[in-house]
Amino acid sequence: MHKDEVKGVGKQVKGAIKDAAGGLTGNERMQAEGKADKVAGKIQQKAGELKGKARDALKH
Repeated sequence: MHKDEVKGVGKQVKGAIKDAAGGLTGNERMQAEGKADKVAGKIQQKAGELKGKARDALKH
């Protein structure tokens, strides 16, 4: 597992919390930031997966 995968999952969790908190409090800005964090986290996680696969392919 590449470090970007872990960081990406962390961003997704942070985004989900912000999204939920924004929804509960009616804070649309916080909710939008949460959704953006979730997307950024998914992208970072996928990038980490690709880096890990490339590293594994080069080792073999």
